[in-house]
Amino acid sequence: MDRPEVNQTTNYSGKLAIQQRVLPYYRLPFFSLLTEACKGGMSIFVGEPLQREGISTTMRSSEFEIYHTRNRHFKDPSNITYLCWQDGILKWLSTWDPDVLIIEANPRYLSSKKAINWMHKRGRSVIGWGLGAPGFSRKDLGSQTVNWVLKRFRHNFLNSLDGVIAYSNRGATEYFTEGIPENRIFVATNAVMKRPTDRPPQRVHDYEGLPKVLFVGRLQVRKRLENLFMACANLPVNLQPHLWIVGDGPARGYFQNIADEIYPRTEFLGTQYGEELQSYFREADLFVLPGTGGLAVQQAMAYALPVIVAKGDGTQEDLVREKNGWLVPPGDFESLRQALVAALSDVKSLRMKGLESYRIVKEEINLENMVNVFVQALNTCSTHNLKNS
Repeated sequence: MDRPEVNQTTNYSGKLAIQQRVLPYYRLPFFSLLTEACKGGMSIFVGEPLQREGISTTMRSSEFEIYHTRNRHFKDPSNITYLCWQDGILKWLSTWDPDVLIIEANPRYLSSKKAINWMHKRGRSVIGWGLGAPGFSRKDLGSQTVNWVLKRFRHNFLNSLDGVIAYSNRGATEYFTEGIPENRIFVATNAVMKRPTDRPPQRVHDYEGLPKVLFVGRLQVRKRLENLFMACANLPVNLQPHLWIVGDGPARGYFQNIADEIYPRTEFLGTQYGEELQSYFREADLFVLPGTGGLAVQQAMAYALPVIVAKGDGTQEDLVREKNGWLVPPGDFESLRQALVAALSDVKSLRMKGLESYRIVKEEINLENMVNVFVQALNTCSTHNLKNS
């Protein structure tokens, strides 16, 4: 599919409204940069996650307006039948009176449909932002009737939007399959780091003692760290690394017990911020993400780290390529072990892959380019441009 070419547009002149279920702390740098490009101002409508989700959020910003709502959750967000209602969305829109609304492209947020109708009734545009429209599994859905209903529900919701911003190229293809026109689909690859301005960390062409393998992320069962422990334990003795686990979460005790038994060279460092976190990125030789998630991948790449990442929602495929790392099937212990052997056996090649990671973040996938795509989408999908296209 041929999507519109994204040029270096700098500003959006109108007022922007953004709906989010929650506002993760890691999104603040992106929204801060986006609000600089929105000359009419920006307001974000957001609620709180469930406590068991363990998401680090914020409700404060000196740069843009945050409108706090109550999220009414029905079931767990990981459940295919999860629904959410956000109180007061029309009051927020009436007060802020935006020119364009960006919403999460998720039909399970039932109040979003009211927001779409409110905007369209006033001749204003709504843009969706999401991972894509992956297929439903029979295991999740149970029956063909439920399958048909959910697919139709999602199809109608997506096609009520004036455009979509996808996290990945795979997500863009899925939106196109749902019937969204090519010239209304944009790809803003997920990023948490700005374009690096410093030179990449200089790493010697040999390990200083044991190789150092780094994981950064929320410690949840779906991160599948047990596969990483087992893979490290089954490496040749001369390649077995010092394994750093940065992060915290509900599964920390579970993972620590497994690591103590399987791979005692694992060090759990807890949550790290600022210079402390940066020092681990600079000193590591390799970044590994064996399970789902992965915005820390782009962060690791900004420090010239080669990466081993499990395939997931499509964002990993845009970040990880043959020249800078390895993509492995999720849950496949042997593929992960083989990737670790290939990575740690050839230090010179590993360093070259790290430099390619740095190049990708500097030139392609960074916060500045992510914001640029959003501005392009806002200007392309504004009501005036829609009428003249």
